[in-house]
Amino acid sequence: MAEIRTVGIIGAGQMGMGIAHVCALAGYDVLLNDLSAERIEAGIRATRANMTRQVSRGYITQDEMNIGLARIAPAEDMSAFKTADLLIEAATEDEVIKKQIFKQLAPHINDQALLASNTSSISITRLASTTDRPERFIGLHFMNPVPVMKLVEIIRGIATDAPTYETAVAFAQSLGKTTANAEDFPAFIVNRVLVPMINEAIYTLYEGVGTVDAIDTALKLGANHPMGPLELGDFIGLDTILSIMNVLHEGLADSKYRPCPLLVKYVEAGWLGKKSGRGFYDYRGETPVPTR
Repeated sequence: MAEIRTVGIIGAGQMGMGIAHVCALAGYDVLLNDLSAERIEAGIRATRANMTRQVSRGYITQDEMNIGLARIAPAEDMSAFKTADLLIEAATEDEVIKKQIFKQLAPHINDQALLASNTSSISITRLASTTDRPERFIGLHFMNPVPVMKLVEIIRGIATDAPTYETAVAFAQSLGKTTANAEDFPAFIVNRVLVPMINEAIYTLYEGVGTVDAIDTALKLGANHPMGPLELGDFIGLDTILSIMNVLHEGLADSKYRPCPLLVKYVEAGWLGKKSGRGFYDYRGETPVPTR
């Protein structure tokens, strides 16, 4: 098994910073890359705010926060990744973009480095095939929000070797996570079950079976879900929900995975959920208000 000391993360958005957050608190040095210095700085500010919240709630101490933040360093150029033992891609859920990132990484990483993707639905085998080390490539699918959620799905591509898998499992467990092995099929386990449920809730709204409020209330109280499916879709991002549904529909060729036309319309309108201010709820006021 490879020894992991330094973790490089590509993507300083919500997922990338969540991964950086837990890695730094677990004692790993973190190198953080994104398209601009401004994005990296914004990500680090968000992590500082999240850690401050953890301190206020007694989950970590102020010293642990200070030490953790000091372990996160910006890597504006990928050449900084030469010292990284593990590189985790946490970019947007777009296969073309992810493949471009791995091609750009190739000249800048050492021969022993492991590669991982935080993809929530895309084939690990296909992503690995664009690299010079498919046997050292694996899927590490963290759940959102990373500091809170305990699960990491571990996905092996067809070429992933045993030492890479064992190292990935040990790494995830060192972060205090529980691992679940998923085979390399579209959307893996969690999103294979969860996202079609959200899509079906959107169909229920589209067909007039219930309102936004009625659907979310019914699932929260009738199925004991902590969050209604439409609210959850807004939290995840409706563009991500659509991307995953498209992967399922194209990869499994089953009409039950057809994205709801209303979901497509919301994404086309730029109503992507909480991150854009509007989705199935309008978040621009003091309290969220259903948009339908």
